[in-house]
Amino acid sequence: MELENVSQPVYGPGLEAPGSSVVGLVGMVHGFLRLVQPNALPVVLCCLSFLISQLLHYELGFLVCMAIGLLFIILVPLVGCCFCCCRC
Repeated sequence: MELENVSQPVYGPGLEAPGSSVVGLVGMVHGFLRLVQPNALPVVLCCLSFLISQLLHYELGFLVCMAIGLLFIILVPLVGCCFCCCRC
């Protein structure tokens, strides 16, 4: 292995999709993951409160998606029941 230029490395392309028929699906999943979790994993372990705030910032996208999912799980049956019971 040769180390050519350490001060200015040359990076290759990012993640490549497999050579199958699900290329669009793989691109969509990677786009969703980049949208939901754009922050790097915190590795600083100095104090507990700072670590918890960093972890919440790291998981913020997943927490928002979970809140939207729970909202739909609760609201969709409720609205459906209202439409079924109150046909006015």
